[in-house]
Amino acid sequence: MEEVALADIDLSNPFLYRQGRWQEYFERVRNEAPVHFQAKSPFGPFWSVTRHADIVAVDKDHETFSAEPFIIIGEPPRFMDVAMFIAMDPPKHDRQRAAVQGVVAPKNLREMEGLIRSRVQEVLDDLPIGEPFNWVDRVSIELTARMLATLLDFPYEERRKLVEWSDLASSMEQANGGPSDNDEVFRGFVDAARGLSALWRDKEARLAAGEEPGFDLITMLQSNEDTKDLIDRPMEFLGNLTLLIVGGNDTTRNSMSGGVLALNRFPDQFEKLKANPDLIPNMVSEIIRWQTPLAYMRRVAKKDTMLNGQFIRKGDKLVMWYASGNRDERVFDRPDDLIIDRRNARNHISFGFGVHRCMGNRLAEMQLRILWEELLPRFDKIEVVDEPEYVQSNFVRGISRLMVQLTPKTDA
Repeated sequence: MEEVALADIDLSNPFLYRQGRWQEYFERVRNEAPVHFQAKSPFGPFWSVTRHADIVAVDKDHETFSAEPFIIIGEPPRFMDVAMFIAMDPPKHDRQRAAVQGVVAPKNLREMEGLIRSRVQEVLDDLPIGEPFNWVDRVSIELTARMLATLLDFPYEERRKLVEWSDLASSMEQANGGPSDNDEVFRGFVDAARGLSALWRDKEARLAAGEEPGFDLITMLQSNEDTKDLIDRPMEFLGNLTLLIVGGNDTTRNSMSGGVLALNRFPDQFEKLKANPDLIPNMVSEIIRWQTPLAYMRRVAKKDTMLNGQFIRKGDKLVMWYASGNRDERVFDRPDDLIIDRRNARNHISFGFGVHRCMGNRLAEMQLRILWEELLPRFDKIEVVDEPEYVQSNFVRGISRLMVQLTPKTDA
């Protein structure tokens, strides 16, 4: 790695993530060129912002750094040029986000907790004991699909469709280097547009017939002045619902898998957890830091500016590498280690900052907390029995396969 010239390091190379080589490159860039220019990436020229403090500064300054038109490093295919509020600046961003913010309001989260717990219990009770299985499919994807179906009031028996649509949206080669077939992505989006439009129309008809409004995302969008006609703006409709599905899928799902992997890599931490289950909430923050489910967000400079000694021109593309900021030695001691009682675990930047801070962060934390509260009394060992397989993407820090074997707790 040392022989690679600093200017040639391309942090957007998706294979760095699939091969698990990303940490060493980021460490070098953080130390030698914290605001690093890459002139010749497949996604065009861009600046990498790699230190925690600089990332926070960019993320909080929407006056200087715009989220429009995309938050991914590349440009999606033309048919996927959809509008979503995460890639809008205020005031439009604020109006559209406000329409759905209520679904994760504290009161609503408290009401959801019992439902989430019962679903976690159902999934865990159904797991095979003493034989290897893919944790990603049986636990992480299944629990995420159930939650998404609830949030959208989507037909429960078709819940896996939501995960499929999310995976297609976040695996486009032009956007983030994932292996993808544009024809397959297009067909998937036609299917998603059809399914989500039918869901919207069905909800509209039920409300018109006198059904009580629910606390789901579709009802909230229909009940808000700024978004009640969203279906008449097809690219915005599809964009915002895709955003809500991807947001509800990737963070939680990859942290559910990443936590199991991390506790296998650091077995002393699993012993510490078993001895003190009160550490679960802090551990959840530490897992989200260690995994960093979405590696970055992109911004575009609205004007000439300076950032940590570098001159950034108006129109330049910047990538805030959350995955790097969460491993910044200036903020986190032994940053590559999982330390479940880490004092500043909540200082992670996986959810972003400022107006674009992840709307569902409390819901994600609650799902992970409940999962571990239910896992600990059931299983003495959750053993990873094979090397994990990672998603090929510079955006989603995902695990596609994690073979585990469970040993149940025995009453002593």
